[in-house]
Amino acid sequence: MSTETVAKRLVALCREGKYEEAQRELYAQDAQSIEPEGLPPGMLGNAKGLEAIFEKGRQFNAMIEAVHGGEVSDPVVADSWFSLSMSLDVTMKGRGRVQMSEIAVYHVRDGKIDQERFFYDVG
Repeated sequence: MSTETVAKRLVALCREGKYEEAQRELYAQDAQSIEPEGLPPGMLGNAKGLEAIFEKGRQFNAMIEAVHGGEVSDPVVADSWFSLSMSLDVTMKGRGRVQMSEIAVYHVRDGKIDQERFFYDVG
């Protein structure tokens, strides 16, 4: 798959809330998930390997009490890279309602995502 094809498929699945399905279909077995530096204790950090990425997603979902909405932008593609703007309106267990937004940057190798990197304000 081309980078543009991977990007459009990821957007379609994420807009349906099918994040783990997207990872199963589109991610390389050795994919990496990279969070910003300086995360406070207790926040989910980096993950290496598809199973670790699945677990990271499960842990994140376990912290959510309710999802009120979210958006995923159309992708911006450049060679083997693409980026998305993503937002989520959720109620977190023990923290209340939170609006989250980030820029996600992905790298595609051999038709699979081998790296996702998230950019958002920490703290």
